[in-house]
Amino acid sequence: MNGRGKTARKGAGASKSGAAPLKVAVAGALGRMGVAVLTVASRSGDIRVVAGWERPGHPALGSDLGVAAGLPALGVSLGAGPQVDGADVVIDFTTPSSTLANIEAAKKSKARPGLVIGTTGFTPAERAKVQAASKQLRLVLSSNYAVGVNLLWKALDLVARVTGDDYDVEVIEAHHHHKKDSPSGTAMTTAEVLAKALKRDLPVWARYGRPHGNIGPRDPREIGLHTVRGGDIVGDHTVLFAGAGERLEFKHQAHSRENFAGGALRAGRWLAAPGRRAGLYTMAQVLGLD
Repeated sequence: MNGRGKTARKGAGASKSGAAPLKVAVAGALGRMGVAVLTVASRSGDIRVVAGWERPGHPALGSDLGVAAGLPALGVSLGAGPQVDGADVVIDFTTPSSTLANIEAAKKSKARPGLVIGTTGFTPAERAKVQAASKQLRLVLSSNYAVGVNLLWKALDLVARVTGDDYDVEVIEAHHHHKKDSPSGTAMTTAEVLAKALKRDLPVWARYGRPHGNIGPRDPREIGLHTVRGGDIVGDHTVLFAGAGERLEFKHQAHSRENFAGGALRAGRWLAAPGRRAGLYTMAQVLGLD
């Protein structure tokens, strides 16, 4: 991603005491992640929710955003479609098409708010549009905003470089039965981290599950990805390094979506910091890990 060298400072930090609150707009405000963002934001003394929207025709349109989300009233009505004017930052965990529409709205806005994007499943062409928009807008894009997951990726890079081809690598992820994409965006980023550290071409060596029957021995260059869907699992990710006589397992378990929401709002504070310039940033940069 670009954005390196375009920022006045690195690392995360909340607004200083007495500073104006961060004005946040929430796309997909009544989705699972939207509600989590509203919940965490409503408890934060330095954040003010100024807008939230859902798809046209949503039954809650026009109602108080907080009440519709099962929270105390926020004094903001749920809108239809992007409402970015007046926001410092837009938090977006929606779909690729919706995210691109929100980006276009931000580009047309005089305020030019930053966007914290947690949407996954972009095609290469859609990802290119996000990249192009970063020439005009401040964007943070990550498949996972949990601090723990980003620390996990940092650790996996080191472990993979040391273990190299002597250890077989497998990624196993589990999510609730409503999740549409497979593997998860977090699992794919995990595989990308591993492939880069191991100097392997992921499209060539990724193995999405394995076929039934006598398929022969495992190639040591494979990076296995396995998907589990069931119940209300928020998100489990395990990485297995299996060597001769030992194995290492690294696991992250999300107990609540609020950890993702808290990380996204942390990214929003970082993105809105004075001097932050247009660019496409990572959560690792937000946390000072990169």
